[in-house]
Amino acid sequence: MAATALPPLPPQFKSIQHHLRTAQELDKREPVVAYYCRLYAMQTGMKIDSKTPECRKFLSKLMDQLEAMKKQFGDNEAITQDIVGSAHVENYALKMFLYADNEDRAGQFHKNMIKSFYTASLLIDVLTVFGELSEENAQHRKYARWKAAYIHNCLKNGESPQPGPIGMEGESFDVEREETESSSLHSGTAQPTSSSAHEANNKAASNYTGIHIPPGAHAPANTPAEVPHNTGVTSNTIQPSPQNIPLVDPSLYSAQSAGARLITANLLL
Repeated sequence: MAATALPPLPPQFKSIQHHLRTAQELDKREPVVAYYCRLYAMQTGMKIDSKTPECRKFLSKLMDQLEAMKKQFGDNEAITQDIVGSAHVENYALKMFLYADNEDRAGQFHKNMIKSFYTASLLIDVLTVFGELSEENAQHRKYARWKAAYIHNCLKNGESPQPGPIGMEGESFDVEREETESSSLHSGTAQPTSSSAHEANNKAASNYTGIHIPPGAHAPANTPAEVPHNTGVTSNTIQPSPQNIPLVDPSLYSAQSAGARLITANLLL
């Protein structure tokens, strides 16, 4: 766990606050993912503002956290090797995505699945520290963020969300405002709890066809290993199509070091 406490977040860095909060939530159970969440926040913050005193101070403390974590987990190849770290973060993001997608397709709409969709989108942001996102991951991010907003707004308004992929419309919600009303989106101790199944609305058939769902093997340990059984709701929505994530070739472990990216610290001096 990162030992150095961060100063108050400057207003300029509002866009990275949820990535940092996700890092705090994952410090104990997924320190590698937490490390890269902070690295993403560091790189993004540098682009936003590295000149004003409050931002420089914040980034300096964040760099201290990164250095402490790198020292603590320096023997972990997911920290020292980009290709291993990228695979680790991507796999965890897909676990979150698949859990939420399985719940959604089964008509099980609840706060924890909303959080899982939203967190998956944040973790796909984090993948950009390794380079440009693949088209598939970019679609996953867009879909997960939209689904989180769509289901949240439906439940908030007393409406029944439509399960599975549907035509994406202009859905959005203010995360800060919702967290003031409820801590549901970022409750580190929340356990999956399902509400009663909702039937699909009589809406137009799906026109969002670009989503490729990751394989069931990526489901986290505390979620169903398979896509939930048929709930009885007739739907013509897209079903998951198996895809295999290639194994990491051990010969690639000597690839560039993730630590090389920390040279951005020099810009703070």
